[in-house]
Parts: sequence; C-alpha cells; structure tokens
Amino acid sequence: MVNSTLLNARRAFMIPDLRRKILFTLGLMLTFRIAAHVPVPGVDKAALANVLNNNNLLQLLNIFSGGSLQNFSIVALGVYPYITASIVMQLLLPIVPRLEELSKEGEYGRNKINQYTRMLTVPLALIQAYGQMLALNNFSGSTTKVFANFGLFNGATFFQTMSILISLTAGTIFAMWLGELITENGVGNGISIIIFAGIVARLPVLLVQQVQAGNFLFLVIMALIAVGVVYAIVFMSEGQRRIPVQYAKRIRGGRMYQGQSTHIPLRVNSAGMIPLIFAASIVILPGTVSTYFFSASQTWVQNLAHTIYNVMTSTNGVYWIIYFVLVIGFTFFYTSVTFQQQNLPDTLQKNGGFIPGHRPGKATERYLTSILNRITIAGAVFLAVIAVLPFFISKATNINTFTFSSTAVLIVVGVAVDTMKQLEAQLMMRQYEGFINR
Repeated sequence: MVNSTLLNARRAFMIPDLRRKILFTLGLMLTFRIAAHVPVPGVDKAALANVLNNNNLLQLLNIFSGGSLQNFSIVALGVYPYITASIVMQLLLPIVPRLEELSKEGEYGRNKINQYTRMLTVPLALIQAYGQMLALNNFSGSTTKVFANFGLFNGATFFQTMSILISLTAGTIFAMWLGELITENGVGNGISIIIFAGIVARLPVLLVQQVQAGNFLFLVIMALIAVGVVYAIVFMSEGQRRIPVQYAKRIRGGRMYQGQSTHIPLRVNSAGMIPLIFAASIVILPGTVSTYFFSASQTWVQNLAHTIYNVMTSTNGVYWIIYFVLVIGFTFFYTSVTFQQQNLPDTLQKNGGFIPGHRPGKATERYLTSILNRITIAGAVFLAVIAVLPFFISKATNINTFTFSSTAVLIVVGVAVDTMKQLEAQLMMRQYEGFINR
C-alpha cells in the first residue's frame, strides 16, 4: 500500500498538468503559512501568550487558525467567517425561494450563491474580529491588556481599532481567496486544504509540548489510536451502496444500440469531513460570544456569560453531547443538499436510464432518498463517535491538552483522504493505479 502510494505520487509528478496542480496547491499553502506570521499592529505578545496558555477555548481557535492567533497575524480568523457564511447560506436555501431557484440553475446559480456567501463573509469577519479583540482583552484581566489601545467608541483609540479590524477582515478574505484558487486550479477542496495546512503546522508544536511534559505513554496510545482511526475513516469513506441502473435500447442513424447496465455508487459517508468542520465552527460559537459580555455592567449578564462559557468548554460533557448531535445533523444536512444538487433522478430520465422495479421521476427520487438516508445513518453515527472519541481519551488519561489536536487529526485525515481520491481520479483517467487500492 505504502509502496504503491509512493509510486503513484512519483507518477503524478511525471504528468505535467497534474504536477502543476500539485505545485500550485503547495505554493498557496506556503503563502498562507507566510501570512500566518505577519502580525497586526498594536498587540502585546506577552499578554497574548499568557491568555492563550490559560484558555482552552482560545487554544482551540488557535489550532483551527493554524497558530496564526498565537501571533495574532492578519489571518488570525482563518476561514471561520467564510465557513459560518456558508452554513448560513445553506440553511437559507430551502427557506428563501429565490436562493432555491438559483441552486437549480446550474453553474450560474452556484456562482451567484458563492458571490452572496463572499459578501456575507465581510460583515461576519468584522463582527468576529471585534468580538475576538474584546474577548482577548477581557481574558487579559485588569493588568496588562493584549490591546492597550482598544475601543471603537473612543476617539483616541478608534483608528487603531479600525486598522486592526480591517487587517483581520482583509486577512480572512485573502485566505478565502487562496482557498477558492486551490479549488479552481489545484487539487482538493481549497477551504479544507487551508484548514488542513493550519492544523498540520500546529501538530508538531503540540507533540513537542507532550514530549516536554513527559507524556510518552499517552503519545504511544494516541499513535495507535490514530492508526486505527485512519484505517476506519478510509474504510468508511470507501463504503458504498451500488444501485443498479439499466439504460434502454436506442436507435441512432438507423442503427440500434444495446442498452447498458451500470450502477450508482451511494457512499456511506458522502459528506466527508465537512460535517466535522461545520459542527466545530458552531459548537465553539456560544463560548466565544459569551466572552463578549464578561465586562458587562450588569452582574447577572456577567454571571450568565461565565456560566455559558463554563458549560461550553471542552472539558464539559455538554459540549461533547452538542458536538455529537451537530455532527450527525450536519452529515444528514450536507448529504441531502449535495444529493439535491446532483439531481440524479432527472439526469437518469433524460439519458434514458432507470432503476429496475422503479418508475423514472418521483418514484426513483423517493427510492434513492430512502436508500441514502438509511446508509447515511451509519456514516453519521460513525463520524460522530470518532469526533467525540478524544473526550473519552482525555477522561481515561486525565490529559486535556491534546484533546483538540486529536479532533484536528480527524479533519486532517479526512481532507487527506479526499485529496488523495481526487488525485486517484486524475490518475485513473490516465490508466494508472489509484492511491487507494481496492
């Protein structure tokens, strides 16, 4: 398996257009990592390091931003505002008739929806940037502030605050742009690749922290679990239900062509790692928003904010229960949206294909939907169990510092598998053996 993967990686670099795509993707990943080390002005790095070291929520945000929050770089927000905007747009599709019509208009509709998503990303990035700055100052205490000159409603600090907000928003748009360039001209899903690059860049640092803490046995256990998780994810990603399809005989130019038999492969986990990314983005939202009210004038608001923050922390079981439910919900939601966009029943009917025993049109749609829902149950539960596995590991070992990186490994593996499958498809088109042997 490993030798085959290395062999096919070498073959991929021998194909000019595929080599260009791979190098283009790696180049933009490097560009993102360089941007992650460009700090915004007016940050007290010592105070920021102290806040990050004593806050699990901010450590999670730091991992998903690829360590850029630790430097408070121009891309400190990562692509999180864009992911939030994408979730909002996906939720609005079945509610707003105009958006639903656009989703059925092919490439033009998708481009318009993507344009609306980008436009929504800008105000969300501004709001998150301001909230993150406010939260960091609240966590700093009354001694040294992360942002000494902070305040939109203070004439002396307005321009300094606005310069940081604009820098962070521009950084998010830049990261989003890099992701879209990767999707169009590189290999893999660009936004996922950006998240992947950030997490991979942070994993060595987290490993060094565990080594310095002397948690060698824990690292060995995590390595064994990681191998099992990788195998399980690949196995589930490859699992599929094959629906037989028969094409009717056709007459063209006075000649009769025999009908063909093929199948539709419905994957057990057709959503990939997207539900994990969506769920992680949503589950940290209450804790993040609650920090905005730590310095509220009313005592009851402060108490409520601290209660929400304490409940929605990774050491609390409620956090992981909500995470579990969200992963299952987003798996079904994303699978349903993807299936509707593919419009398989209409495509089959237009090309003279049908599923034996089921009439074309609505009957075929109901049949495919019922099959997809049943197999998605297994994929959704599997993904949710894997997602909350770090919580049980941390409870068994009493080590919480590696929990977030374990969750990040799931995203890394999922993105790597999806990218490998895209490379496999490119190689199969050229009659090469794929990366993943069957």
